[in-house]
Amino acid sequence: MGTLFDGYATTQAAATRRRTEPWDEMFPGGDASVRGPYRELYPALARMSQDELRGRTEALASSYLAQGVTFDFAGEERPFPLDAIPRVISASEWSLVEAGVAQRVRALERFLADVYGPQHAVRDGVVPAALISSSTHYHRQAAGIVAANGVRIQVAGIDVIRDEQGDWRVLEDNVRVPSGVSYVISNRRVMAETLPELFTSMRVRPVGDYPSRLLHALRASAPEGVEDPTVVVLTPGVYNSAYYEHTLLARLMGVELVEGRDLFCSGGRVWMRTTAGPTRVDVIYRRVDDEFLDPQQFRPDSVLGAPGLMLAARLGHVTIANAVGNGVADDKLVYTYVPDLIRYYLDESPILPNVDTWRLEEPDALAEVLDRLDELVVKPVDGSGGKGLVVGPDASPAELDRLRSQLVQDPRGWIAQPVVQLSTIPTLVDDGMRPRHADLRPFAVNDGDDVWVLPGGLTRVALPEGQLVVNSSQGGGSKDTWVIDGAPLTGPLPELRTGPAPIVASQATSRVRIRSVPVDPLDLLPRVPGIHVLESSPQDEDEPMRQQQQQQQQQQQARAEEVSPC
Repeated sequence: MGTLFDGYATTQAAATRRRTEPWDEMFPGGDASVRGPYRELYPALARMSQDELRGRTEALASSYLAQGVTFDFAGEERPFPLDAIPRVISASEWSLVEAGVAQRVRALERFLADVYGPQHAVRDGVVPAALISSSTHYHRQAAGIVAANGVRIQVAGIDVIRDEQGDWRVLEDNVRVPSGVSYVISNRRVMAETLPELFTSMRVRPVGDYPSRLLHALRASAPEGVEDPTVVVLTPGVYNSAYYEHTLLARLMGVELVEGRDLFCSGGRVWMRTTAGPTRVDVIYRRVDDEFLDPQQFRPDSVLGAPGLMLAARLGHVTIANAVGNGVADDKLVYTYVPDLIRYYLDESPILPNVDTWRLEEPDALAEVLDRLDELVVKPVDGSGGKGLVVGPDASPAELDRLRSQLVQDPRGWIAQPVVQLSTIPTLVDDGMRPRHADLRPFAVNDGDDVWVLPGGLTRVALPEGQLVVNSSQGGGSKDTWVIDGAPLTGPLPELRTGPAPIVASQATSRVRIRSVPVDPLDLLPRVPGIHVLESSPQDEDEPMRQQQQQQQQQQQARAEEVSPC
């Protein structure tokens, strides 16, 4: 075996502290036998030394730091960790994930339309009424508001894992403001430069279609009668941890990036302030949480949205994507009902199973979980980023006692699952090549006629040994995800906007933003230095307003699904 993988098999067997060993995606038998999807990649890597691969990895980090592909870790901006060893998925394996994700999105679309409409699933006993009314993210203000093409989930991020047998399972659904696709695009760009010869020989499916697909879906959701809709990306601003993604997507789609103060509502319509005068806005791809969107309907102190947005949406004059109120489908207790919802709405069997889950509001389930608390994983139903999650085998007796009290007091607020050993993938860490746990977030785009799933998605990897929570806030990183052995997608793709983007002037700061449309989305990436599209800095703003905006962005960040699993 090449020096790069020396000792990997023995380390793999010792990597877990629990009774069940994980399934390794390159060496599933714990020996030198390499799985089919990795058979071409393995010899290319095995010929490298650790120093050579480490040098490439450090070059990736330097490239990300220069481009501004960073995240906030303990108050410090760091380059998002990208491991130089890609995750490889065969076309046959991917077809299962692709079909399962698309099926799940279709079922959740039907569920949300039902939740904010006739509630047939409640009437027919598929889900209890209390499940909906008690959900933190169920908003009555959203009832009856729907895009002209009927789509509520323009973008979904469905988190999946491979269990101890290598079978795919859904870990959770993200249909509010799913984040992370910018890392997919950025990872692919730098990996194509790091291992260029393998992209051709292994026929890796491209990911550069995503901006066109997203723009097409957003335009397709425009109000009736609008032939050439104006689409904008609404960001909370530069203090948000996903600001890089907001600016990148706006650039790649050739649309305007706006903050709440760039918008105003008049006559039941939404307008954007520009140097040429007000421009009507037809579709808002929002990256602002529901509670901050419209101070007339939600938080009255919000400065991240614009007053009147919900009224304009109700009148059918603007589409907010994803739809307000989608968070009820992200509730982890609702997650336990999704297999039943697939059968009910689609009359199909679920393609991808859930992880086995206990509903703690059921007395028998609660009693069993309390008895086995030191064996299970317990999660808050509205948590994200691993916050509030307790892994029983790793918890202290005092932590379990506190958790037991919380479960008894609020069983609706929690679910429990067995400790699933996420599959492992070879990853370069300080000790060399070692197995590390990973999950996968495929992204789906729904234009009303078809649910398209981006080939691959974001693989997140837990870098600390034995860690099962893979989000970046707990030291995780990412891998480029290669779907191979299938011909690239064919057929015409929606075109990016060809005209010049409007020039926008913020009323608060007189900023001017000019954005040109890229010829090739991926070719634009090296020209995105920190991706601060705004010409002025936050320090140029009125200090009280700046502090309020920063505080609210941080509050949203704590609640949002910004690159967070579990």
